[in-house]
Amino acid sequence: MTPEPATGGASPVAALAADVRGYLSHLRDERRLSEHTLSAYGGDLKHLLGYLERRGIDAWPRLHEADLQHWIAGAHRRGISGRSLARRLAAARGLFAWLVREGRLKADPAADLHPPRSGKRLPSALDADAVTRLVALPGDGPLARRDRALLELFYSSGLRLSELAGLQLGELDLDDGLVTVTGKGARTRVVPVGRPAREALARWLAVRGQWAEADTREVFVTQRGGALSRRAIQARVAHWARRQGLGRHVHPHMLRHSFASHLLESSGNLRAVQELLGHANLSTTQIYTHLDFQHLAEVYDRAHPRAKRKK
Repeated sequence: MTPEPATGGASPVAALAADVRGYLSHLRDERRLSEHTLSAYGGDLKHLLGYLERRGIDAWPRLHEADLQHWIAGAHRRGISGRSLARRLAAARGLFAWLVREGRLKADPAADLHPPRSGKRLPSALDADAVTRLVALPGDGPLARRDRALLELFYSSGLRLSELAGLQLGELDLDDGLVTVTGKGARTRVVPVGRPAREALARWLAVRGQWAEADTREVFVTQRGGALSRRAIQARVAHWARRQGLGRHVHPHMLRHSFASHLLESSGNLRAVQELLGHANLSTTQIYTHLDFQHLAEVYDRAHPRAKRKK
């Protein structure tokens, strides 16, 4: 059933609501859009009709770009996300394009409008104490040694999940404390491996032969001898986060984020962090400057006597 965005027969925008219903019927019958999509469009256009009614706009030619700017800005001030505003504007543009084709409107009044940008989601990172707790795995069997080694290497060298899963024996140099990985865009980089990670890897490699098949070159293998898959690595990281009492879901990329944010906090060297992460563009790495500022702001709030700001 086509969504019903109209506000009633006696409404000043009844004629506009009828056009909206016609547009939604077009999307359903000719464009064959799903009921879910139709419901979303109907909801967005209902918001538009409500705004037009409050503004006393009862004909499409009376709707101008300034009115739509006011509509979007008001929703933004009420906390509607940039993504939702972009969807509302897209629904309105679709309606206006149809009205132009139907001869009900001369031009799209939203043609030059752009919704507010959504804020960039900052990557989650663990603090140093949480990482220490995570990697302090109990036991000394092959399973504990393998999982401790992969957790240490994730955090020590900031590897991507795909890089760790595909890591070959010949790419690991424990004597010099280096690992060679091939990342996105087939770009190869050499990354240092810290002492705790080297020690954990050495202990794992000492027993790896108990599991590994003769022709398996991957560093991390299963008990059946094959290479450990990405999904299995994700599951092991999540398992140990629960087992070690971190109280949150932890995934491999979070350890990479933790590596980057902790390194930047200590060094302030964004270019070095870019090289270590294997980012082609510095702009990708700059997200960690936001994490770094968050850390500094938290320190300030806790330590400065005049920093008791209202939430």
